[in-house]
Amino acid sequence: MSQVSIVDHPLVAHHLSSLRDRHTPPDQFRSLVARLTTLLAFEATKDLPTQPMSVETPLTEMTGHQLAERVGLVPILRAGLGMVDPFWNLIPTAEVWHLGLYRDEKTAQPVSYYNKLPDENPVSRAFILDPMLATGGSALHTISVLQSWGVPLIRLVSLIASQSGIDALNEAAPDVRIFCAAVDPELNAQKFIVPGLGDAGDRIFNT
Repeated sequence: MSQVSIVDHPLVAHHLSSLRDRHTPPDQFRSLVARLTTLLAFEATKDLPTQPMSVETPLTEMTGHQLAERVGLVPILRAGLGMVDPFWNLIPTAEVWHLGLYRDEKTAQPVSYYNKLPDENPVSRAFILDPMLATGGSALHTISVLQSWGVPLIRLVSLIASQSGIDALNEAAPDVRIFCAAVDPELNAQKFIVPGLGDAGDRIFNT
């Protein structure tokens, strides 16, 4: 079954509470998304393999380490864009590939409208970036696209996940590990996470 890592840390709890607050303005909301993403990224990348490299310090030569895999960041447009820069700050060599999805408000199913993945040469590891894992539909669609591309290892990083979204990934994509700051218990009739934080895209982009 999917491995779910809830990043339990005082800073995560502090910033997540501010992120949930309906009175937090968009500029602060974007900053909080970046801070939380950085904290989640630290946990989600701790098993990245490295290889030795020679480093010349001001005093001597030593053996250091460098990342040994091609890493891809796959933000689900549009809300996932708010999570790219924090990851990029930590992995400047990461490639960024965009998938555009929106949710049909009547069916709550994902609708794909943009895909810029190449036909060949997949990355070694992909991090799907989406602030909210609600029904799991968008995540599962993205996972399917990445698997078709040939990505051997996929991780999902979300700020908040619903239990039903986690269950959906457990059933359909058991090899995909999920990293999040919190798991909320339910979805409302409109398939929004409760208590959640509202529409992450609207709050990030002030729309």
